[in-house]
Amino acid sequence: MWSNTYIKYIGANDHDLDLFESQYPISHGVSYNSYVIVDEKIVVMDTIDIRKSEEWLNNLAEKIGDRPVDYLVISHLEPDHAANILELCKRYPNMRLIGNAQTFNMLPNYFDIEGLNEKKVVVKEGDQISIGKNTLQFFMAPMVHWPEVMVTYVPEEKVLFSADAFGKFGTLDYEDGWVDEARRYYLNIVGKYGMQVQALLKKLSGLDVQIICPLHGPILTENLGYYINLYNTWSSYAPEEEGVFIAYSSIYGHTAHAAGLLKDMIEGLGKKAKVADLSRVPVSQAIADAFKYSSLVLASASYDGGVFPSMELFLIELVHKNFQNRKVAIMQNGSWGPSAARVIQGYVDKMKNMSRVEPIVTLKARETERNLEEMAQIAEEL
Repeated sequence: MWSNTYIKYIGANDHDLDLFESQYPISHGVSYNSYVIVDEKIVVMDTIDIRKSEEWLNNLAEKIGDRPVDYLVISHLEPDHAANILELCKRYPNMRLIGNAQTFNMLPNYFDIEGLNEKKVVVKEGDQISIGKNTLQFFMAPMVHWPEVMVTYVPEEKVLFSADAFGKFGTLDYEDGWVDEARRYYLNIVGKYGMQVQALLKKLSGLDVQIICPLHGPILTENLGYYINLYNTWSSYAPEEEGVFIAYSSIYGHTAHAAGLLKDMIEGLGKKAKVADLSRVPVSQAIADAFKYSSLVLASASYDGGVFPSMELFLIELVHKNFQNRKVAIMQNGSWGPSAARVIQGYVDKMKNMSRVEPIVTLKARETERNLEEMAQIAEEL
């Protein structure tokens, strides 16, 4: 774990949590990151989830010994980062809390902190606080992804404490190449707020950042341009790479078979294609894949005069995450009353800058020769 003369890691891995925010499956857990800056003043950069409080407090004590904590910087009030604020206030009654105006508007929703008015240090855009050899400089990052979020830059160390930005799923002792779980993390948790992320990236472009310390996932110490460029792509709703994501919902296998045939057609044309069964793939993974590729195929069985539930959930999430700027093709299946395309198109109409590929392919159970011709046509268009 990276550290330097002043900045020490005091977070913890959670190998046992199965659902992040009670909705995102995390088969390899998650880290709750917290840091302490040991300078003339002792500064704790966020607390962690209540699930790991004891470990976190022990880590803090190991790094600072008998010295008191002078400041707690509250980057983000979500409970996986802020659960121990009150406990730290009790242990260090002279500690002051650094946050912005929105932080202190929201803090009483979670804790009754005695003498809060005397403890709080309200900062705004660009404010600086000297802690000895180092300086804390604060930049507001509202809606990345809560309204009170801010990031902290230490110019002497060229370190950015980035709150939830640049975070990822997975514990720190799990190696996975970063990008896949960072993509899934970003697009599901922050993806709706691309404009706000773009605003933050613009602020960061004026800083000499050489180390990024997020609240989840590994500390980033090299090749930062790679990570920042990915964030720029994701937050501008541009595809990460050329390819087709085929998302399907199938009841008895006919739509699944057609989706597989379409994948073969697209790959036969030399283009990358990925297929996902929405009834089995977590919707958070399907969201990440939809954003990754330049084109999307939505293929679903009809159901109760509408669309199959796993497809509708996926569509709801796409709209909610502000999905846009893609080519899209639609395939529906319905033995006696095809209805899926109508519902799918209704959701697509809510998305910005979507280019619909014709024709809509309508299966009535198994595919016909005409269906195969239509599928070949949309494969060419995609």
